Amino acid sequence: MDFYSKSENFINRELSWLDFNLRVLHEAKDDENPLFERLKFVSITSSNLDEFFMVRVASLKNMEISDYTKKDASGLTPSKQLEKISLKTHKMVEEQYIIYSSLLSEMEKEKIYIVDRNSLSQKQKTYIEKYFRDEIYPVLTPMAVDSSRPFPLIHNKELNICALIKKEKKEQAFATVKIPSVFKRIIKLPSEDGKNEFILLEEIVQEFLNMLFLGYDVLCSYPYRVMRDADIPIDEDDSEDLLLEIEKSLKERERSGVIRLEVKDDIKSEVLSILKKELKVKNDDIYKIKGPIDFTFLNTLYSEDGFSKYKYNPFKSQVRPELQGTDIFEKIREGDILLHHPYDSFSTIVDLIKRAAVDENVLAIKQTLYRVSGNSPIIEALARAAENGKQVSVLVELKARFDEENNIIWARKLEKAGCHVIYGLLGLKTHSKITEIIRREKDGIRRYVHLGTGNYNDITANFYTDMGLLTCSKKIGDDAGAFFNMISGFSEPSHWNKLILAPIWLRKKTEEMIKREINNAKEGKKAKIIAKVNSLVDPKIIALLYEASQSGVKIDLIVRGICALRAGVKGISENISVRSIIGRFLEHTRIYYFYNNGKEEVFCSSADWMQRNMNRRVEIMFPIDDENLKKEVMNVIKVQLNDNVRAHIQHDGVYKKKKVIGKKIDCQEYFMNEAIKKSKIKEDKKEEIIFISKTKPEDKK
Repeated sequence: MDFYSKSENFINRELSWLDFNLRVLHEAKDDENPLFERLKFVSITSSNLDEFFMVRVASLKNMEISDYTKKDASGLTPSKQLEKISLKTHKMVEEQYIIYSSLLSEMEKEKIYIVDRNSLSQKQKTYIEKYFRDEIYPVLTPMAVDSSRPFPLIHNKELNICALIKKEKKEQAFATVKIPSVFKRIIKLPSEDGKNEFILLEEIVQEFLNMLFLGYDVLCSYPYRVMRDADIPIDEDDSEDLLLEIEKSLKERERSGVIRLEVKDDIKSEVLSILKKELKVKNDDIYKIKGPIDFTFLNTLYSEDGFSKYKYNPFKSQVRPELQGTDIFEKIREGDILLHHPYDSFSTIVDLIKRAAVDENVLAIKQTLYRVSGNSPIIEALARAAENGKQVSVLVELKARFDEENNIIWARKLEKAGCHVIYGLLGLKTHSKITEIIRREKDGIRRYVHLGTGNYNDITANFYTDMGLLTCSKKIGDDAGAFFNMISGFSEPSHWNKLILAPIWLRKKTEEMIKREINNAKEGKKAKIIAKVNSLVDPKIIALLYEASQSGVKIDLIVRGICALRAGVKGISENISVRSIIGRFLEHTRIYYFYNNGKEEVFCSSADWMQRNMNRRVEIMFPIDDENLKKEVMNVIKVQLNDNVRAHIQHDGVYKKKKVIGKKIDCQEYFMNEAIKKSKIKEDKKEEIIFISKTKPEDKK
């Protein structure tokens, strides 16, 4: 194993993530994608980069400040990682703006324009002045900086305008104005000749900035934005109340250190010097932007009406025909049900919880919640269940990063309704996706269980691919009961029937199954491993996969994001293929397959192959035992391995789009069509029944 653990055999996790974000960005270059979808890919890379800086870069900076010099699996110290990240990110940002500029040219061909304040018609100038006076001006708060007024707190991720102002016979002064987030960032202008013209909010504020500083001349003004450290540690050991500790940490985030400063590329050096000094940023952390700062405004443009022809054809998730208008509990009793979201509608799960909330035979509902939507119907259903006298236990993970505030609100609402709420576990994040419904039936108490690879979020379920299993298997039901007893009390099960849990059992089981394939290959037997994950980082698992490759095990990996494994390297990984699929949906499903000498095993899981999932999170891996469902899962894998439209193939850390040879296979398009086809068959049968019922007996002959 020592050879396989050498640093040169690993790709740095952070650099691999940046490569993933580049793959997303390159979708914006692909003219096979509709124009507005390409704009959206640019927006996604921008918001991805924000989170990367707030968490990953911030963490490395904290290590550097603490003189932490331990190298990662790829042999890089935190300082060296930061150096390489800075170099790669600056290049990426440059490419973002080159791509954006080319997209603007393509938009102009379609008579769609994003204009600046210097190219407005008189009618448009009158329009924005009225809009500024009536709407924006009353909300703005200019902040001057002088001896009596210190530099104000600049909030994380919010856009600002800085300016130099001057009054006669007085020295010039620095001022800053926050662009209010209560307004749309991009505003549609009155236009003629069939044009669609838009202007950014900061352009309007800059145009009329002098109204905020009466008696002064505005010498220059520039937009800027800061990114702050969101990697705030939570002291769980000394905290008497985890909820209060997390609320405190959320406040600290707003005042944490600045880790990135974005400014316009034409900013005056004296203005930049003031920002640099007051915000305490290094040169490497300053990004000079050749265009609008923060591309997330493109999401707002995408949402504008009238541009559907520049977007993907709309797709509506389908309710499986066999689940339409039926008793869901009866259907689960007939056999396990596998759902593949977003192709199969997540409404099936929402409706199950709603039904359980009002079903007089349901005695209790237990559920884990990691990330839910802002107006979650599942939260409403759980609260209603408690109000209806059912026992409702919910683990709300308060440590779900960037969802802490949302989860605190929901936790309090559930408690108020009478639910028993658990605020996560000490030292661990509960990332498992599981629901247990306990129901009294004629033959006794039965447990209905849902296990999933994704969150109970009805919004993201429309564009994240995930799988969920509905079952009333007694063995899984008993495991579900043991799981909830474990997280709510002091129960420590020594045995599990079907479920495999982290942080105690999952690593051991995973390593055992990989070693089993290695042994089978060494004995001359067929051996195969397939894994579909979001990230592959765990050094022990990667080293084992290298060993498996050299033992003759065929390994196919579908890794959407970070992959620290080098594929196709002679003498180490020539039996390993790695592909990343980037498309209109975010690939989020985790699937694991082991050939097992012909006794094939298929699992789905909430866990990726990362140290945090294996060691520091409560995760669940669950088997797909039903042979028909196993075939369904394997068909998903087969189609993705044959994708030649969305797949990027990795060789020794470098990704290239797969060349289309023969028929185009877009896996996401395939699954959408299959879902619609199944639903249409059901509709056709309905129409046939209606038609027959209306015909006369003689017409049937």
